Amino acid sequence: MRQFKVLTKGMLGLVFFGSIALSCSDTDEPLTIQNQTDDVIEVQLSAEIDQMDNVLGDLVIDGFNQQENLELGRSMYVSAIPECVTITVVAQQNYRQVTLDFGNEGCLVHGHVLRGQIIFDYTRDPEAQEIAINYNLVDFFFDAKSVLGNRSILRQLSNENGNPQFTHSLDVTVIWPNGLQASREGTRVREWVEGFGSGIFSDNVFEITGNWTANFVNGNTHSYEVITPLRREVICTYVVSGSFDVERTNFGGVFDFGAGDCDNQATFTFNNGTQVDVILN
Repeated sequence: MRQFKVLTKGMLGLVFFGSIALSCSDTDEPLTIQNQTDDVIEVQLSAEIDQMDNVLGDLVIDGFNQQENLELGRSMYVSAIPECVTITVVAQQNYRQVTLDFGNEGCLVHGHVLRGQIIFDYTRDPEAQEIAINYNLVDFFFDAKSVLGNRSILRQLSNENGNPQFTHSLDVTVIWPNGLQASREGTRVREWVEGFGSGIFSDNVFEITGNWTANFVNGNTHSYEVITPLRREVICTYVVSGSFDVERTNFGGVFDFGAGDCDNQATFTFNNGTQVDVILN
């Protein structure tokens, strides 16, 4: 059993202001106040899943990179996994199983309290162009939300641009304390465009593409497709630029992170042209 003292970094989070007060139905008739409220609530819930996806993906990728650097004798790698996480490694020939244990009381990770375990495994081959990383969530809670799922990440040593790339297959169910439930499916591709090989995680930059859906128990489905790659600079808490198309049960539009400023400002433009400011939280 090993524990590592490391640095922390910010993660992506999205919360729409409750002040969004205008939407359109398929018939262009104003929605009722109740429908507007329900739409905003579902946007907020879906945003919480977005945040969770990013945190889980980062933890697994960071844990994989940390383990590989240790195997290669590179002791200077600076991880973002906090010291409250217990890391256990089972090594059998080229097979590796890594457990990230956040404890029963919970561990504060980038502003969120995580409980339970993330267990991932892979076949170690430093020369392989592709490695499949599979991970399971065991009695796992993200803040007060129960999270169920088995997921996979395909790590490519070099994509067509010559950069490392991680393709996340999303398949997870989230249950809130009040009983609300939603599932997330899709694909998110993270290209490592800057900072690879430096051993300093804070100088990394990723560009994210892909598409995914969120399905709620009430039958509503939210679909997302990245239009302009989402640029995530690790030194910034939030994505600094890029946009994705959003199609929801009662309305659609484009979510835009801006032109590259390291801030918490974004916009959402409805299909009818109405634009609202968004505060990332």
